[in-house]
Amino acid sequence: MNSLILVNSRHAYSRDTEQDLIPVHEDYPNILLEREAAHALSFIMEQLDGWRFIVPVSGWRSLEEQLTIYEESLQENGPEFTAKYVAMPGHSEHQTGLAIDLGLRQPDIDFIRPVFPYEGICQKFRELAPAFGFIERYPAGKEHITGIAHEPWHFRYVGTPHSEIMTFKGLTLEEYLA
Repeated sequence: MNSLILVNSRHAYSRDTEQDLIPVHEDYPNILLEREAAHALSFIMEQLDGWRFIVPVSGWRSLEEQLTIYEESLQENGPEFTAKYVAMPGHSEHQTGLAIDLGLRQPDIDFIRPVFPYEGICQKFRELAPAFGFIERYPAGKEHITGIAHEPWHFRYVGTPHSEIMTFKGLTLEEYLA
């Protein structure tokens, strides 16, 4: 598994090895991540007692699932919204098994834009994530670099020490790899 693989609108995902996907938690058997990323997420959540307050909204997606999400968003939300928040099929980090969308536990959770505020348990998760290999992938003010709108709910496993360096220096994955 190459945890530093770059997938964005300019770099399509091409799977070069077999994926080792496992559920992120026993309560969410259909939300999968690469084994190493799933274990790292579990460690963070154990530290925070996070599963009581945070839910996994979306993990690994097949190309077919990404296509469905993209087409449904175009129909329901239009092209402008979709271009900001939904990666084109073949260009989604979710296809790598290294990306997770998280949401604050609520009665209604928006699948595309779940609530994940910069306070409370969500902020504690955000602060602890780099020590376990995760970065907030689409930070505010970096849209021109990532090609995706600010997404405070989308985390990407890049492994340590990369996550710690990127967070400390305020770098996106694109900037770090350049």
